[in-house]
Amino acid sequence: MAEPLVVVGASDAGINAARQARAQDPGRQVVVVYRDRYPAFSICGLPYYFARLIPDWRRLAHQGEAELAALGLELLPAHTAVGLDPQARRLQLTGPDGTSRTLPYASLVIATGARPTRPALPGVDHPRVHVLHSMEDAFRLEEALAGARSVAVIGAGYVGLEMAEALSTRGLAVTVVQRGEGILHTMDHEFGDRLRHELEAHGVQVETGFAAEALRPEGRGMVVVGRQHEVAADLVLLAAGVEPATAWLEGAGLRTGFRGALVVDRGLRTNLPAVWAAGDCVETYHRLLERPVYLPLGTTAHKQGAVAGANAAGGARQFAGSLGTQVIKVFDLVAARTGLREAEARAAGFHPASVTLTTYDRNPYYPGAAPVLLRLTVDRPTRRLLGLQMLGGLHASIPKRVDVGATALAAGLRVEDLLDLDLTYAPPFSSPWDPVQQAAEAWLAQEEGPRA
Repeated sequence: MAEPLVVVGASDAGINAARQARAQDPGRQVVVVYRDRYPAFSICGLPYYFARLIPDWRRLAHQGEAELAALGLELLPAHTAVGLDPQARRLQLTGPDGTSRTLPYASLVIATGARPTRPALPGVDHPRVHVLHSMEDAFRLEEALAGARSVAVIGAGYVGLEMAEALSTRGLAVTVVQRGEGILHTMDHEFGDRLRHELEAHGVQVETGFAAEALRPEGRGMVVVGRQHEVAADLVLLAAGVEPATAWLEGAGLRTGFRGALVVDRGLRTNLPAVWAAGDCVETYHRLLERPVYLPLGTTAHKQGAVAGANAAGGARQFAGSLGTQVIKVFDLVAARTGLREAEARAAGFHPASVTLTTYDRNPYYPGAAPVLLRLTVDRPTRRLLGLQMLGGLHASIPKRVDVGATALAAGLRVEDLLDLDLTYAPPFSSPWDPVQQAAEAWLAQEEGPRA
């Protein structure tokens, strides 16, 4: 019997790889190896579980084990991949009882994702210091919250801000500690400042310019020690980013890039024969930069997994690339972005110009019309759209408007092309010229003067 196609990892990239491998070759034996017992769970949904919007954690599963098995997948839970012998085409595994075994493969997809970054701080391994990147992390944090009244969140990125909101809505006193001067560094400071004000308006304390130097247990709580002052809380949540979970592959001969992320081509093939990789453990091709970057996103992992799985089973697909399109909800505000900010575009060799516009999310005369903030970035010589950032209320269709920008970026549209898009209009939802089109008109007026 032929050796199986093996997928290591059962999150977004791994499950999509396994599903697509079966779709590409329905007769292929596909084995999915994963370290816990929670395949196909939405880690992105955890903040909403902690906010008690999702009362049962089981609902976070995209598919249950029985559904995955019904697709013809062979599941190997509670097995951790600890080594790879590419010459013999063997995986080294550790089972739930600590025993070792090897698993042969005909082709292999590595989808082990990322792990939370743990700053090298004294006290970082204390039991009252938590991370959140798996269902096991979630259970430990939920148990710790049972007796807690306050939480210090280290990091003001997407997970940190989402969890700050979630824990605040549960009645905990939340302090967000951020090393830099602003929050949500993937967007320009005007957008981060609006989100900071929203957090503070809902009782979340935000400490920027706070470089944590140690985590000190004190009584039944923890103290985050900074250079100027300290922040005390019952427990600490680390949300300082992630790094590729690839340390187990050391010595296997795989090419690596940023922080050990695996280097892959557009078909998600590594430099080793019969080995593909996808998701948060790999570098990602950026469509505008036309080069790989490290950009761990759930949407990207889904797409990459599908490509890697199909190709590992004999297909010839290509990953089109990412634009870094992201969105976040912070209480009653939504912020989203796609493409490059002006500073990023300039560093990449473009000649960008940006326009910032405040307008309304719908026809201003319609009840409930509210302001939205946009920043459109365009390459001056080619007039090609490079990036869009937007912030507004929950009912301002911020994500879908930024999706218009993402679509325009993917199509290589010029700024004036936005004016020709046939977008929906009715007074409860928009103006005859959508805010994205108003931003395009403002950019043209800024660069060329008002249009006749």
